[in-house]
Parts: sequence; C-alpha cells; structure tokens
Amino acid sequence: MSGHDPQAVSPPDRSTLAQALPTPPSCLRRPALFLDLDGVLAPLAPTPEAVVPDPRRTAVLRALLDRLDGRIAIISGRTLAEIDRISEAALRSASGVHGLERRSDDGTVVVDEAAPAVRTAVGVFQAFAADRPGVIVEDKIVSAGLHFRGAQDQAVAARDLAARLADHTGLSLQSGNLVVELKTPGTDKGTALSAFMAEPPFAGAVPVMVGDDLTDEHGFEAAAALGGFGVLVGPSRPTAARFGLDDVAAVLDWLDSVTEVP
Repeated sequence: MSGHDPQAVSPPDRSTLAQALPTPPSCLRRPALFLDLDGVLAPLAPTPEAVVPDPRRTAVLRALLDRLDGRIAIISGRTLAEIDRISEAALRSASGVHGLERRSDDGTVVVDEAAPAVRTAVGVFQAFAADRPGVIVEDKIVSAGLHFRGAQDQAVAARDLAARLADHTGLSLQSGNLVVELKTPGTDKGTALSAFMAEPPFAGAVPVMVGDDLTDEHGFEAAAALGGFGVLVGPSRPTAARFGLDDVAAVLDWLDSVTEVP
C-alpha cells in the first residue's frame, strides 16, 4: 500500500459496525501526524501514573519530528505536564485535556479558563471514591476524571454519577476507556487538531489522527474535514477512521515506517 493515495479512500459508513480496517499507508504526501497517548503510543495501565517513558517510543517520536519538519503533535486527555513526562518532552507541539491546554510549535501555551463547576465535580468524585477501593479521581484543574479500571464493578454507578453531574453543572461529559471525565466546555480533540492545522508548521499539510477511544472520534472527523484521515487503534467499531492498527506495538512499527513523498 506504500503508493496509495489516502485522499482517494471513501470514508466509512458510521451507521453500520465497521469491518476490519485496512492498515494505513506509510508513504504519505506531506503528512501532519496527531497522536493520542494512552492506548496509542503507550499501553493502557491500571493507574495514570503507571504509564512511564519508553526509549523506543521517545526515539520514534524524535525521529519523526525531524523527518516531518515538526509536523507531529500529541493530542491527549492528559495534561501537558503528563504528556511531557511520558514522552520525555520529545515533541514541541502538544494538546492536553481534550484541547483545553495547547502548546504550539513556537512554545506558546494557551490554557482555557476552568469552569468553576469543575471544583464541584472533583469534590463529588472524591466522595464517591472514598469508600470504593480502586476508584481514582484525577484533578486536572480544567476537568475532573473518575477512573474505575481498578474497580470495574463500579462502572455503571460511576457513569450514572457523571451523567447526573453533567446535567446539573453544564460541564461536558467525556466518556473514555474505563474512565469518565467532566470538563470545561468548548474544546475537544477535533478543535485542537484544527487549531494546529491553522498555524506553522502544520498549515497546508494532510492531517492524520491516530486514536483508540471514543474521545478520538472528534479528531478523526476533523482530520477528514481537512483532507486527511483517521486511524483507529484496537478492535473495530463504528468509527470515522478510514484505517486501523491492532495495538501500540503496531502503531510504533507504522510510525517508524512513515515517510514523506512529494
């Protein structure tokens, strides 16, 4: 597939369950890569802090930064500080907390003002977690996360609580892989991708969003709207992505092979 033109592929019909998606091409015309972190560049772990730097990941990212003249960014639900910790600050461009934090290639950082209701959500989540071992609250200042990977029997209760809080507070509900998050409204991974694409060095490139979670669908859709495509990591499901990769190892192998063609 190395000579394949990604823009010639029709987008999938999201009204039906996606079949096995083809592997993305590795020879691309002026690509701009946008990569989720957990489940894409790093394996999922029981707790957020259990995800640590990896020499191969760091080497692949730094090589791509040079090969693509800076047209690569991590777009994650984690904070910028966490992105830098895990990636060993390999990339200049990054967006955290689903677009609420964004650092441009020139180092400019923009952080949205936190909705006051986030403090309410943090408090309610902490009360919920207090007598439920394995449930973890993550305070990101502009959002509140409730992780239940270590207490999956609490999934229904956690999701119901988050949905009620979203209705009550007006915060945006973001459901993920064994986590729910209530965030300051106004941004998502798609708005972050679009903002990068409006500035150097990304402007005029072909955006490629690689993600695994429902939160990445906004990124897939934004990439497609700007002439690019999405890559879904993991099992097939209804998605706006055109291509697929099996797991983190497959993502790193593919990234290692990505080259730019005229």
